[in-house]
Amino acid sequence: MSNLLIFITLFIGILAIIYSIIIARFVMAKDPGTREMIRISDAVHEGAMAFLKREFISISFFVIFVIVLLFLTLLTKSIKFAIATCVSYVVGASFSLASAWFGMNISTKTNTRTAEAARKGFNPALVIAFLGGSVMGMMVVGLGVIGLSALFLIFSNLSKEPTVILRAAKAASVLAGFSMGASSVALFARVGGGIYTKAADVGADLVGKVEAGIPEDDPRNPAVIADNVGDNVGDCAGMGADLYESFVGSILSGLVIAGSMGSDKGMILSLFLAGLGIIASIIGVFSIRTAKKDASGALVKSTIFAALLFAIASFVTIYTLYKGDIKYFWPVLSGLLVGVIIGVLTEYYTINEKFLKEVAGASTTGVATNILTGISIGMASSVIPIILIAIAIIISYFTGGFFGIALAGIGMLSIAGITVSVDAYGPIADNAGGIAEMAHLGEDVRKITDSLDSAGNTTAAIGKGFAIGSAALTALALFSAYAQTVKLLGINLALNILDPRVVAGLFIGGVIPFFFSASTIRAVGRTAKLVVEEVRRQFREIKGLMEGKAEPEYARCVDITTRGALKNMIIPGIVAFLTPLLVGIILGLNALGGLLAGSLISGVPMALFMANAGAVWDNSKKWIEAGNLGGKGSKEHKASVEGDTVGDPFKDTAGPSLNILLKLMAIVSLVFAPFIVYLYKLIPFLK
Repeated sequence: MSNLLIFITLFIGILAIIYSIIIARFVMAKDPGTREMIRISDAVHEGAMAFLKREFISISFFVIFVIVLLFLTLLTKSIKFAIATCVSYVVGASFSLASAWFGMNISTKTNTRTAEAARKGFNPALVIAFLGGSVMGMMVVGLGVIGLSALFLIFSNLSKEPTVILRAAKAASVLAGFSMGASSVALFARVGGGIYTKAADVGADLVGKVEAGIPEDDPRNPAVIADNVGDNVGDCAGMGADLYESFVGSILSGLVIAGSMGSDKGMILSLFLAGLGIIASIIGVFSIRTAKKDASGALVKSTIFAALLFAIASFVTIYTLYKGDIKYFWPVLSGLLVGVIIGVLTEYYTINEKFLKEVAGASTTGVATNILTGISIGMASSVIPIILIAIAIIISYFTGGFFGIALAGIGMLSIAGITVSVDAYGPIADNAGGIAEMAHLGEDVRKITDSLDSAGNTTAAIGKGFAIGSAALTALALFSAYAQTVKLLGINLALNILDPRVVAGLFIGGVIPFFFSASTIRAVGRTAKLVVEEVRRQFREIKGLMEGKAEPEYARCVDITTRGALKNMIIPGIVAFLTPLLVGIILGLNALGGLLAGSLISGVPMALFMANAGAVWDNSKKWIEAGNLGGKGSKEHKASVEGDTVGDPFKDTAGPSLNILLKLMAIVSLVFAPFIVYLYKLIPFLK
């Protein structure tokens, strides 16, 4: 098997890292603004990095536990396989942590530079914010491609299998550990960051906007720094880890399935398509142009341009690699198109004035009707995306089999570089607005940052829809890889709906997303309660705070949200990891297959519902704040703020976290398949 294309892919990954370093230096050279702006930005930066440090320490204990468990269980196959998988797991987890650390380090320093650029005009501020976000985007895909390509080359060369294709297939099976490392970090980053950001946001809104009647990002609000920190740890580090994991998981599923088929070209294609996506994303970043002060339109056009470039490049690659046979192009194209269409549909349901007026109008009769209307729109928004995903699955399977499904996932995630860039732009723009407000930069600057922030809300909603859609295909592809791996180990899955163990697995899998969502939403509620009490205490006890004559104790709110997030992220993470293991060991491989299928069937629609319902509540609130239905301070506004408070943990904690839950359960099943098969053959009851 020629390794030329894999070496090219590795080089492209290195190119993405070089791009990130150059752009980071370029952004950091820009003017950070006044001393007051720098002081506020530094407070956000220090809070965000301190949270990441404490979160990483917590994650490291979990990583050590998994390494021990991996090594002991995979000894049933061979000691070399166990060691190689553990090494792969550590590298996958470490690269995920590194991308989050570096990307957020730059993002939290770009905010003040964006605010300062806004004093010069709209376009300079947009370019700085987007380039700052692109550092995270390219770091995520660059490290993912470097890790997979390098380890694939290393492990295939170290393997003692008799043929080249068998050595490559063995390397692919070891790389499942890399994907599980990415999933482990992503789950805690998403859950921990989501709890942090929404607890701070809810606390700031309920006391600041509703009770005290002060504006958003008002420096008198003790929770305002925690809120700005939360934007970064949730929507920057959390989303980056999420899409890093999806990106890696989709490639890994393609490698494993192609390896089980004995297809060297399939394994090369799985890696090389990811490299093509990075090149398309970098070109897409530099294509951003706007003359009409339409940030959202400019960002979406750049994403679509990158998608078009990738489609053309993937067609040429497949046509050349398979000597005129383009059957594998259709799965790639279907995944790419469905990803773009889900993004467009998400935008339609969450920012279309028809729905915003409906939810905002419901606020005239109180909080309850506002919430009911948002829930109904969120539920309706999940229908068409699920149908589209089903169509993509059918097209992919009938043109490329299980490998086609993996290619659809790769196609959807191919432009993850620009997708993460657009999403990481959001917290930068949001923080820039907060700095403009707290540093009193004036109405003209605030209008520009508000426009940038509005685009960030739109692109964040699109990003969440894209992440959920990609999770569905990636989890299904990993499930297919699990089935193929089990088959190679001598067991054929038989997911007979009449088998009570399969039915039991379906029910358990179906209810896990409910348990997981309940845990994360309750965690936000518990932590937000502590923030609310602290903000009320400061307003009550610090003399002169409401008059702007005294400084609030920002650090207290930052510490409360940090401790609450880290404490409450542990149980959901452990449940997500152990459930597939326990079901596979106790009920058998078919029940485990049912578990994965059941979690997909309930988890994907639920994730779409919660993400879109939360976004439409948020945007309808902003529509009222723009001066409609009485504007800020009206009873309609207060009802919409409370509706948005319900939507916050929906769209930024529970909904996005479900993506990772589905993929983590699938990758755990894949990695521990040799151990479960060993028990399956050893213990007659499991048969």
